[in-house]
Amino acid sequence: QGKVSTWGVSVNRWEPDNSLDTIKTGLIDAIQVIYNIFDQAPEDNLLPLCQEKNIAVIARVPFDEGTLTGTLTKTTTFPKEDWRSTYFVPENLIASVDRADALKPLVPQGMTIAEMALRFILSNPVVSTTIPGMRKIKNVEANMASSDGKELPASLLQKLKNHRWDRRPTKWSQ
Repeated sequence: QGKVSTWGVSVNRWEPDNSLDTIKTGLIDAIQVIYNIFDQAPEDNLLPLCQEKNIAVIARVPFDEGTLTGTLTKTTTFPKEDWRSTYFVPENLIASVDRADALKPLVPQGMTIAEMALRFILSNPVVSTTIPGMRKIKNVEANMASSDGKELPASLLQKLKNHRWDRRPTKWSQ
């Protein structure tokens, strides 16, 4: 009836290949997928297919639920009503903080880890946009400044490839 002009799908946590058959139908115009410095699996099959089919890519969870802001510590806690209280169980929190800490020496001078995380995503020409969560005006301003078209240097992007973290869904990953 012409009420819907485009279709999009959102992909399961850490399982970007679950959407490949859907994309191959030719009926999808946009896909929302977890893609960040740690979650690079979409580069294997999903992003090349999206490029081939001219499908828009929305990178979600660019800060790995906050880990890639560099503000979490191994003792960070969240209120019981905050969903992150069940996501950042010790097993996940400690591993996530260790991985974020390993990135800190790579952050270019004058840049934050959060900015580097956004620029990593926006340096990929297949990605159309990213949707970072923002709780404060200063975060909105910083995130918008990262969309100035300045990509990370190729040498840094190559180093960040070494920080890929292939995870499998678990009870705590929701």
